[in-house]
Amino acid sequence: MGRPLQLRTVVPDDRDWIHELRHRVYARELGQHAPRPDGRLSDGLDGDNVYLVVTRGAVRVGFVSVTPPWAGRFGLDTYVQRDELPLLCEADTFEVRILTVEPEERASAVAPLLMYAALRWIASRGGRHVVAMGRTEVLGLYLAAGLRPVGRTVRCGAVTFEVLTGAVDALTRGVLDRHPAALERLRSTVDWRLDVPFAPGPDGCDHGGASFTAVGTDFRTLHRRRRIVAADVLDAWFPPAPEVSAALTDDPSWLARTSPPADAAGLIAEIAAVRRLPQEALCVGAGSSDLIYRAFGHLLGPDSRVLLIDPGYGEYAHVTERVIGCHVDRLRLRRADDWRIDPRRLTEAVATGRYDLVVVVNPNNPTGRHAPAADLRAAIDAAPDRTRWWIDEAYLGYVDPKDAREAEETEGAGDAEGDDVSLASFAAADPRVIVCTSLSKMYALSGLRAAYLVAAPDTAARLRRWTPPWPVSLPAQRAAVAALGEPAYYRERRLQTRALRHRLALELAELDEGVLVDEGIANFVNLTLPAGGPSAAQFVHECRRHDVYLRDLSPLSALYEGRTVRVAVKDAAENARIVAACQAALDVLVPPVPLPGEPVTGTVR
Repeated sequence: MGRPLQLRTVVPDDRDWIHELRHRVYARELGQHAPRPDGRLSDGLDGDNVYLVVTRGAVRVGFVSVTPPWAGRFGLDTYVQRDELPLLCEADTFEVRILTVEPEERASAVAPLLMYAALRWIASRGGRHVVAMGRTEVLGLYLAAGLRPVGRTVRCGAVTFEVLTGAVDALTRGVLDRHPAALERLRSTVDWRLDVPFAPGPDGCDHGGASFTAVGTDFRTLHRRRRIVAADVLDAWFPPAPEVSAALTDDPSWLARTSPPADAAGLIAEIAAVRRLPQEALCVGAGSSDLIYRAFGHLLGPDSRVLLIDPGYGEYAHVTERVIGCHVDRLRLRRADDWRIDPRRLTEAVATGRYDLVVVVNPNNPTGRHAPAADLRAAIDAAPDRTRWWIDEAYLGYVDPKDAREAEETEGAGDAEGDDVSLASFAAADPRVIVCTSLSKMYALSGLRAAYLVAAPDTAARLRRWTPPWPVSLPAQRAAVAALGEPAYYRERRLQTRALRHRLALELAELDEGVLVDEGIANFVNLTLPAGGPSAAQFVHECRRHDVYLRDLSPLSALYEGRTVRVAVKDAAENARIVAACQAALDVLVPPVPLPGEPVTGTVR
């Protein structure tokens, strides 16, 4: 049995119907606008809106409009000054407007479906806030969805509206918690054609790793891994050092059956020796995520206020906002600044003294930009004493020390994680600073999960008290100790990664003149599709047809405008597959445009 309703984004043939229905409802039925001789109603936002359309069979029955923040203006701007509603100035605020349904469908599921679809589309583009104008006669529909009045009434023609707002996470949780049965009924009756899944993940966060789902999370089809390019996750493209492999294969049955040292004392001692850090300043965990959840759960509460960098690693927003319930603000990076952190803006934002914690991922994931350690130290020194800083250096191993020294205009050096580029030594002596470092990324140990943090001894001791025994498995401890003893091997892998990354960036940039490629400094590049072209989600979907998995960055930040994907650096052969898949996706999604009087040839667009 077919599904009676279909939901999709607008196609060109829909436009005339939308304008006719808008005139029929808002001019003739409601009197919001004066009737027009042509029987059509549109406005200046039509070129910037995204319309979602519902059909029943071949008949169009309703639509809703979403205005993204990158349009630069909202319909509400006509009625409300932005200083009256500062939410309109936020880069992650989206406007839902002109929810319109044919009269015979107003008692059906069409209106709730359109509202839910708008919410899912907004979430998939990094939206965190929604604004809308709800007609007073149907205000209950909006209130039932979780939107709340701000106390501002707007009148247009014969129609009165309430200005409404809502947080995307709260609205989504409300639907899932209060209306699960209705949501399942919608799922069963609609042919969902949007480029976002019908429902969010179980915890509301996109943790990535779709490539492993394709391999098979039950581990019964692991042979598939040989044909899949997992460029959606930032695992190392190279194997661990030979000494690490030898440590893991020398007696694997013993490693599997034996309990590790309960306090990971040997691993901690090796980290302290290699990094020249005091052992009492260290705390280890099964990967950075383990340390993030453990430390944040201990240091923060629902009353805490946190400053995140946007765009930034999504787990920080997830744990602070969704898990703990902190008050979270964001320092927005700017494309015009090449996505770099402006130390002046950071210092000014923190100087207010309102933040309990500031989180900086350096190098940043997903922008790939590295902030000089001297700039961060200066910002920390200028900050109020009550503000704690969490510096995530998971990708610092990919930073070339020479590049970092040139950026900081300093002389003298060490390894990539030496004092001139890392804040680890600084954190060991300053009670306001914690540095978190992964042993998974640069050491090719992602499957084993090992990481450590550096903090002042009192802070590290508090966190160790909240650390269970045996926090890192025996294979992970054994491998990490071996890896720390092979700096020459990993230094060579860093240089190879840099060369592979640069070539991959060049080849991707040659695919299409409308494609923008950011190389960054870590083990990935970002590819931004042209405005008005396919979405990042569509592009990722097309690449998967070729068993190439990329990461859609849209849910992480609205600043990416739904157009940017992250591509992990792989070896030369897999990088070639990535480039070929991207070319094939562009050929499908952005068909070549022939020159006048000539047949279609090549990839001229």
